Amino acid sequence: MLWINGHFVEWLDEVMWTVSRPRTWLWLYVVLLILLVKKYRNWKTVLLLLVGFAVAVGLSDFCCSGILKPLVCRLRPTHEPALDPIRLIHGYIGGLYGFCSSHAANTMACALLFSLLYRDARATVGLMAWVALNCYSRMYLGVHYPTDILCGLLIGSAWALLTFAALRAVAWAALRGDS
Repeated sequence: MLWINGHFVEWLDEVMWTVSRPRTWLWLYVVLLILLVKKYRNWKTVLLLLVGFAVAVGLSDFCCSGILKPLVCRLRPTHEPALDPIRLIHGYIGGLYGFCSSHAANTMACALLFSLLYRDARATVGLMAWVALNCYSRMYLGVHYPTDILCGLLIGSAWALLTFAALRAVAWAALRGDS
């Protein structure tokens, strides 16, 4: 993280700042929704999938921000006095605690769940590149250690897989006519 934060190029500062902002990616979520609508064509199915995304991303975020950050209390690199000076971009220091990364968990939950539902190699590669870029930006900005990122990726993956399994069980029950 120190190497990534310390080896920078001026023009990349603004790029990484923009990449790290969730609203930057609103267009991507719209595209993913359009692709799901085109693939599944049934509003009830699409609505169920949207609930699945809300569950996967919401629980990923809650595990990181609601449980682990206050439980572990590991200072972000930008708050750690022993690491002074961390190079700050736009004065951004993030919240006090950083273990584990909600950005990593949330993007991975969204990307992996979409990949499992959509089943397209190009989309999966593109989404995993988005996850990697997002994670790299968090270390570039100096607000997460690599282990924060790794834990976030694992949590997001776990919730995506669990949500996918639940969605399959619901679909299977619906096909069998179970209530």
